[in-house]
Formats: sequence, C-alpha cells, structure tokens
Amino acid sequence: MSENIKTEQEETVQEAPVTEEVKKEEKKTILKKGNKDKAKIEELEKKVASMEEKAAKDKDDYIRLMAEFDNFRRRTSQEKLELVSMASTDTIKGMLPVLDDCERAIAVLKESSDSDAAKEGTELIYHKLMSYLQGKGLAVIEAKGQAFDTDLHEAVAQFPVPEEEMKGKVFDVVQTGYTLNGKVIRFAKVVVGI
Repeated sequence: MSENIKTEQEETVQEAPVTEEVKKEEKKTILKKGNKDKAKIEELEKKVASMEEKAAKDKDDYIRLMAEFDNFRRRTSQEKLELVSMASTDTIKGMLPVLDDCERAIAVLKESSDSDAAKEGTELIYHKLMSYLQGKGLAVIEAKGQAFDTDLHEAVAQFPVPEEEMKGKVFDVVQTGYTLNGKVIRFAKVVVGI
C-alpha cells in the first residue's frame, strides 16, 4: 500500500505544470552558475597568465645563467692556456744572459784569429739554444733601423745622426730584446737617432 502512495505522489510531482516562477528560478540558478563559471574561468586565466610570465622569467634567467657559465668556462680555459704558456717565463728569462754571452763570444771570436773550431762550436751552441727557446715561443725583437717604439724598446741613449730618415729610429742595439708568446719579457735597450 505504501508503494502505491509513493508512485501516486511521484506521478503528481511529474505531472505538475511548470509555472513562470519555476522557469524564472531555473534561469536565475543557471545565471548564477554561469557567473560562477565565468569567475572561475577568469581566475584560471589569471593563473595561466601569471604562470606564463613566471615561465618566461625562469627561461630568461636560465639563458642568462648558461651564457654566464659559458663565459666563465671560456675565460677559465683561456687563463689555463696562458698559465701553461707563461709557466716557463722565469726559466727562459734566466737563459737570456746566456744568450747575450753567446752573442758577445761570437762577436769576439769573429774578430780574433782563434781557431775556426771555437767559432763554429760557439755558434753551434748559440743556434741550438736559440732554436730550442724559439720552439718554446721566444722571439727576438728586431730593433735596428726600426722606428722607436716604447712598447718594444727602451732608450738608453740618444745619438745625433746626419741622415734625416734615421731620426726617431733605432740607431744601435745595446741589448737584444725578446718576446715570449707575443708578450715582451725583456725590452730591447737601444740608442735612438736624433
């Protein structure tokens, strides 16, 4: 019996005519739901925009960091190369007086009447030592007849010269100058024509 009553009530509820008020209530409910959805959509769009900004900023920071690291790596490897190439500088600087002595010995032996064997032996030692040091990056600074350059030459005297084209140029070399891998390790001591 109670089942019959429930079914009758359900039928009456289903058969009840939809009034204007019910329609308006449904519209209001739908509109409220729509407004809530719009608010949710706007909120989500704001979140997406902020996340995109954050991602763009993070990407920019990452790119800058990678560039900075690349510069650091390049600079470090360059410093290592310079350190290795300049590691022997002190040793080579210590060998320069020996080269000077060999040059003086060769000049003296050419003017003397000593045996040719002494001349050849001294020249052989000088050339072997010079070729070894040149292999390590040593180079002679060519000075005689060149224009005086304070980056390469050190003037120890000035000498009056009769030729106009020799003025301001190196007239004589007192001590040979050297560079090691392009860097001056000893300036050429020169006499400049005035």
